Amino acid sequence: MATQSDIATEETQIRELIDAGARAVRAKDIDGLMPAYAPEVVSFDVVGRLHYQGAAAVRKRTEEWFASFEGPISYEVSDLSVSITPDMAFCHRINHVRATKNDGGHLDMRWRETTCYRRRGGQWLIVHQHSSVPFDAASGQASLDLQP
Repeated sequence: MATQSDIATEETQIRELIDAGARAVRAKDIDGLMPAYAPEVVSFDVVGRLHYQGAAAVRKRTEEWFASFEGPISYEVSDLSVSITPDMAFCHRINHVRATKNDGGHLDMRWRETTCYRRRGGQWLIVHQHSSVPFDAASGQASLDLQP
């Protein structure tokens, strides 16, 4: 049975993985980001297809996203919550990105993300990732300008 100390240590590891992922996004470092993903990951992104199956599909989608921006990406994580069991971790958070698009436009948006990690061989890997944005029911448009 896991002790409170064990749980705290595991939570710290998950938070460090999330911090490392945020640094990789800011640097557009795909090779620094992808080791966190399990080969069979399922990702529900805010754009594109209904879902992406497998690390190769997530990698391709992320490479396309990185390539859509000129210069650096400002990326912040807030409202992070982590729940741990011995072999699974469940997280939810708000992500905020600001960047200049290749067409000169600016992106400044927040979205919700839920991530599930599974421990494999002593390593935490993302097996499920779900991103979403709220929408205005009257207009059917995404609500990209919400503030926490």
